[in-house]
Amino acid sequence: MRTAYSVETVRAAERELMARLPEGALMARAAAGLAAVCAGLLGRVYGSRVVVLAGPGDNGGDALYAGARLARRGARVTAVPMDPQRIHPGGLAALRAAGGRVEASVPRRADLVLDGLLGIGGRGGLRPAAAALAERVRADALVVAVDLPSGVDADTGEVTGPAVTADVTVTFGAYKPGLLVDPGASRVGAVRLVDIGLDLAEPVLEALQHADVARLLPVPTASSDKYRRGVVGVVAGSEQYPGAAVLAVAGALRGGAGAVRYVGPAADAVLARYPEVLVGRGRVQAWVVGPGIGAGRAAEVGRALADRDVPVLVDADGLRGLDPEVVRGRRAATLLTPHAGEAAALLGVPRESVEAGRLAAVRELAERYGAAVLLKGSTTLVAPAGGGAVRVNPTGTPWLATAGSGDVLSGLAGALLAGGLPGADAGSVAAYLHGLAGRLAADGAPVVAQEVAAALPAAWRDVIS
Repeated sequence: MRTAYSVETVRAAERELMARLPEGALMARAAAGLAAVCAGLLGRVYGSRVVVLAGPGDNGGDALYAGARLARRGARVTAVPMDPQRIHPGGLAALRAAGGRVEASVPRRADLVLDGLLGIGGRGGLRPAAAALAERVRADALVVAVDLPSGVDADTGEVTGPAVTADVTVTFGAYKPGLLVDPGASRVGAVRLVDIGLDLAEPVLEALQHADVARLLPVPTASSDKYRRGVVGVVAGSEQYPGAAVLAVAGALRGGAGAVRYVGPAADAVLARYPEVLVGRGRVQAWVVGPGIGAGRAAEVGRALADRDVPVLVDADGLRGLDPEVVRGRRAATLLTPHAGEAAALLGVPRESVEAGRLAAVRELAERYGAAVLLKGSTTLVAPAGGGAVRVNPTGTPWLATAGSGDVLSGLAGALLAGGLPGADAGSVAAYLHGLAGRLAADGAPVVAQEVAAALPAAWRDVIS
């Protein structure tokens, strides 16, 4: 499992380690790792042109010391300080001793640019002087961010002003949330982690990997029958949106459910595609309510939530007017799966604020409703009901932004709830498999939701193989 840590946690671990090491040893470790990554990216270091954009803090020092290492290997290194009066003195001395030089403006030609303008403590985007330097970097230069791209909030991924877009980010000691959560994550490029020996406390963000998902997947045993495997009740679809019912059922069937029980007006469409589906109410181990039901069916959502001992997933139209007190009063798991617009309506804020601050939004929703929340989008996040680390989904493809994709995800997550997974586990495993299925189905080309559902078995096999 990949984990990410808050700035406060990283800073505390750095202070503890520095107290046990000789002065400057920690920065030397970081600079050595950074220089090694840069050398690998350059291929041939001797004669290459390297530009260091140097801020006034330790981040600028890391970049300058790394620049000195590259200069000793024959690179032509030029440092451009954001503020010449506040450049890191030790890093500057090391660079000059290695043959590097300092210029007031960004050179016209560069093979690699080190972004050392702001560190993980930076907030609020680049200030004018830093932004002016970043804007002068030519598009054909390889940009390597030091710890994270300057202008990205390390704790949240928020970008509230000008920011650097990197090709590669070399981060020290631990991943930071801003490297994994959009909009910041879209600016980091490939991320390389340099171990500097930090002893870290609890993470604030987690990203599942194949082994984690394989461990969580419910697998039938020799004594299993369809009821022991889990029956999913699906309340979805309408005369206007019968396809939502078909797709939610498809996700549930492909998600390991022993049986699917459909309730709604689209039974004919569902049975025409999936004759194995049961129609009508009956005993279930989880409910999926909301996809494509349209307005005016709040009573069906309320009926599902009123069964306080059965897990319920609420999506799409089912989220309209959802009462936090009703959700908080349930004993069984509740999983809410909004996209940014639906999350904004639940929180009473503009959609733009959710998209800009996805991590804060998913945490607030989970706290307000006392439920696990899966916030869909370019970065899908899953917050547990009782607090703790948020999970960020590492799989997916932009081709998943297609009609009906969310309905498949809801059915899949509902099947995992019926299989016994807690809300946050069901949501994060479903998001992982759904994203992986999307990649497999798309293979670089447009894809439709039915194809994503059809690719779920292949994604499942890929995870457990």
